[in-house]
Amino acid sequence: MTSPVYFADLRAKPNVNLVDKVKGLLEAVDLPARVKARALVAVKLHFGEPGNTAYVRPVFVRKVVDTIKEAGGLPFLTDANTLYVGSRSDSVAHLTAAILNGFTYSVVDAPLIIADGLRGGNEKAVTVDLKRFKKVYIGSEIARADAIVSVAHFKGHELSGFGGTIKNLGMGCASRKGKLAQHSTVSPKVKRKKCEGCGDCVDYCAQKAIALFDEKAKIDRKKCVGCGECIIVCPNQAIQIQWDQDIPAFLESMVEYTAGVLKGKEDSSIFLNFITQVSPACDCYSHSDAPVVPDIGFVASTDPVAIDQASADLVNNAEGLKNSCLTKNFKPGEDKFRALYPNVDWEIQLEYAEAIGLGTRAYELVKI
Repeated sequence: MTSPVYFADLRAKPNVNLVDKVKGLLEAVDLPARVKARALVAVKLHFGEPGNTAYVRPVFVRKVVDTIKEAGGLPFLTDANTLYVGSRSDSVAHLTAAILNGFTYSVVDAPLIIADGLRGGNEKAVTVDLKRFKKVYIGSEIARADAIVSVAHFKGHELSGFGGTIKNLGMGCASRKGKLAQHSTVSPKVKRKKCEGCGDCVDYCAQKAIALFDEKAKIDRKKCVGCGECIIVCPNQAIQIQWDQDIPAFLESMVEYTAGVLKGKEDSSIFLNFITQVSPACDCYSHSDAPVVPDIGFVASTDPVAIDQASADLVNNAEGLKNSCLTKNFKPGEDKFRALYPNVDWEIQLEYAEAIGLGTRAYELVKI
């Protein structure tokens, strides 16, 4: 049994622009059948860290909002606060960052609501009874919404290999407590031979879990929350994860949180992936590196597993860009995510999501 994944390329002409294609995708997945009249619809997206330019443009999100309203729904844009201290760690800073990045009411025609409250503590416990969690903790406003539309920027990610629909929901909708639970197995370690004692990780770590001893970085595991940000910050690749144990557990935990987000919304959820400006790392950083493949297009589905599998395949089947951080796997068909993060088996999240019944990896790509 395959799931349809609808695809729109980036070709445009006077009578069909790219914004129109977003609407076409939502019509293809029959949005009106999944959004009841007066349903409160959470449009889950990443507002982007100030300085980052790879996040989904507000003009596309406006078309999602318009289409939901046409179906009789009441949409609001939402995300949950970040685990680390930064520009989006509390609702005041988070909303400010969103507005600075263009998500104003005049542009998107919908209110912005941070799902887990002022400091990330507003949550709802959802029973999932799965391998790693019996209950998961979801931002209350997302958990209480009648329907959800995931709008994800598909890109590489340092812990999950790639970030798409599953990460947008599983990690992005969790409260602070939920994010901590997912990261609890991710414990970075310092390779002393590579560490040059520059102190970048010390300055960046929001938990003050890193200090210099004998001109080498050392991580206090009791203070570390496992956010993994220091991995990318280190200019010498001296901070690494214990990949063989930590990453599989992290990916399975993220998938179980996705199951919690979608519980009760199986028939009132829609997923969009924007496979554009496919940057190598998360939009949580205050920069976005050069894309690793050319812009590909947009996809939509009602199956969260199929859409991420299709998106990963579309990226891997593209030609890698030589002016990016890729150093290998440039040819179509070669794994771009393995080239970026050779120790991350990104397929684990899809295998596990399929195993617990979130969807299927078998898909039919339908071009609109």
